[in-house]
Amino acid sequence: MALALSLMGGLVLLVLGAELLVRGAVRLAERLGVSALLIGLTVVGFGTSTPELVTSVQAALVDSPGIAVGNIVGSNIFNILVILGVAAMIYPLTVSSTALRRDGVLVIATALLLVVVGWTWMLDRPVGALLLGLLAAYLFFAWRQERVAAGGHTAAFEKAEALEGLDPGTTPGADGSRSALGWALPLLMALGGLGLLVLGARFFVGASIDLARLLGVSETVIGLTIVAAGTSMPELATSAIAAVRRQSDVAVGNILGSNIYNILGIGGVTALIAPTPVPPEIAGFDSLVMIGVSVLLLLLLWTGRRLTRGEGALLLGGYVLYVWAIWPH
Repeated sequence: MALALSLMGGLVLLVLGAELLVRGAVRLAERLGVSALLIGLTVVGFGTSTPELVTSVQAALVDSPGIAVGNIVGSNIFNILVILGVAAMIYPLTVSSTALRRDGVLVIATALLLVVVGWTWMLDRPVGALLLGLLAAYLFFAWRQERVAAGGHTAAFEKAEALEGLDPGTTPGADGSRSALGWALPLLMALGGLGLLVLGARFFVGASIDLARLLGVSETVIGLTIVAAGTSMPELATSAIAAVRRQSDVAVGNILGSNIYNILGIGGVTALIAPTPVPPEIAGFDSLVMIGVSVLLLLLLWTGRRLTRGEGALLLGGYVLYVWAIWPH
């Protein structure tokens, strides 16, 4: 019972902390004169990925690479098979060919990059700097694309829009007027959110390690499944709401953007703060599954630029099969 409370309590703290941090950071960025577009692509865009970030960093700090890396790879698999599967079951999803070629190919490219790192090296500081440099280049590209409004919205923009649709308080300018407290209130919100995130990550990672021992399974399996699914709940909520509102591009772009951010952003920050190896089982199997489901998604969307309810059910079935394959029998 105590273990379940630690897991759930840690997850709740992660979600609440992420919301407070994003709201406070958005208001602070506004007061610094940062443009709404740049705030959306960076602060808001990272909003739903914050639980994954602090969880992977905390796991790496306590020497649990199976949870740290498993959370990244497992989240990407969960995002495609479960979240897009659920969203497509709610409402068939369509996507523009331009966005599909641009962002879908980038999802596969970043997944391949992580596989290469896992096979040949580790998530150390030089690799972390490379990943964050690539993320910065992607965000600069997205910023330029959105400014000229050519070729449709980028996945980075859709990811931010998905969170803003779920939580209007994260939208730049949503407060209408400057608070009488000036910098104090947003700063307190941001710091309070960060504190809740750190505390939640400690509870969540510690409980996940204890759960692995209790069930007699590896930390890697727990990281790929329970931890990855738990930290992906914000993405599930945002894409499901977008599907209910029939905002197909937002639902799909949110997941494509999340998968790019997970590898380049979360992988990069984790490698810089707490260098960690990629467990052999993840490098040899799960990373390949991540590439496989990314290619499958691209193929499904390419056929008519549409993800039907039947294909959504296929994705959900694929996740059940994946968990069955990696869980000890």
